[in-house]
Amino acid sequence: MKQPSAPQEHRSTPRRPTGRDVAQLAGVSQATVSLVFSGSEAGHRVSETTRQRVLDAARGLGYRPQAAGRQLRLGRSGMALLAVPNLQGPFFGRVLAGVHEEAARHGLAVVVSSGWNAATLAEAATTSRFDGLLICSPDDGQLGALPPGTPAVFLDADPATAGGAPTVELDLAGGMRAVVAHLVGLGHRRIGRLRSSHAAYTFRVRQAAFEQAARGLEVLELGVRLNNGAAAARLAGLELLDRPDRPRAVVCDDDVVASGLYQAAAELGLRIPADVSVVGIDNVAVAGLLTPPLTTLDLPGERLGRAGIAALAGLLHGEPVREVEPLTTSLVVRSSTVAVC
Repeated sequence: MKQPSAPQEHRSTPRRPTGRDVAQLAGVSQATVSLVFSGSEAGHRVSETTRQRVLDAARGLGYRPQAAGRQLRLGRSGMALLAVPNLQGPFFGRVLAGVHEEAARHGLAVVVSSGWNAATLAEAATTSRFDGLLICSPDDGQLGALPPGTPAVFLDADPATAGGAPTVELDLAGGMRAVVAHLVGLGHRRIGRLRSSHAAYTFRVRQAAFEQAARGLEVLELGVRLNNGAAAARLAGLELLDRPDRPRAVVCDDDVVASGLYQAAAELGLRIPADVSVVGIDNVAVAGLLTPPLTTLDLPGERLGRAGIAALAGLLHGEPVREVEPLTTSLVVRSSTVAVC
C-alpha cells in the first residue's frame, strides 16, 4: 500500500530589506533615507555624518533602492562611462578600482570602454544610456568636441582640450624631478630613457618634465610603442644596453616597459642594479614582482578614479565646477637602483 508522503517543509523566501528597515537601524526617519538615496540635490540636505550612517546601515542589510523607479523620476540611467585608451593597461585597472569604490557612494554604476573615438563618445553622450562620461588619458586621435552640456570629467588629460570640463591631473612634473634627483643622488650622470612614442598628452608632459629635470646630464633616448607591450620594450632595451657607451641607469615610461628592459638586460648578461639601475612609472602590481623589485614613480590611479567620479557626481547634482589640484605622485624606492661604483 502506498505510504502517505511526509508533509513538505515550507520554506519562506527571505524578505527583501526595505527603506523602513534601514531607517530603523540607522535611527533616522524614512524621509531621511529617501533623501540620501534620492540621487539629486535633495541628498545634500542631509549632514555627511547622517548620510554615512544611512549608507552603512543599508550596506549592512544588503539594501538596494528601487533603481528603475528612481531613474524614471530623475530621467537618468544611473550609469557612467569610463573611457580608457587600453583595457589591458594595468594602470587603468587601478583607476577603475577607485572609480568603482567612489561610484557606489553616489549610486552610480560604471561601464568601461576602450578603443573609442570622438564619434563614439558623442554618441554615448547623446543617448540615455549614460548620465556622464569619465575620459581617462585620451590619445590625440580619440578627442573631439562633445555635444554642448555633456556632463564629462577628464582624467590625466590636457585641460586645453577639455572644453571647460573639469580635469583631474597628476603631478607628473614633480614626479619626474624626484626620479631624476634620485638617480643623480646615486651618482648617475649618463641616463638612458625608454619613452613612449604614443601621441597623448600624458606622455608629452612626462617627456617635457624629464627633459627639464635632466638638463646638464647626458641622455640616451629611444622611443617605444606602448601598445606593443614588453616585447617592444625588450627590443628597444637590447638596442640601448648593447651600446659601447651604454647608460648605467634607465628611466622607463611605465612599469611594463621596465619589465621588457629587465628581459633585455638578462639576455645581454647584465645585472640589475649592479650593471644598470632601472626606474619605472605607475607602480602597478608587476613592479613588486620583478626580480629585483622595481623602483618606480607611483601614479595614484585609485585616487585619480575617486576624484574623477566625485567630480562627475557633482556635475550631475548641478554643483559648480571646481578646480582640482594635481594629485601628488611619489617615488617608491626598491632594489632596482644603486649608487655608481
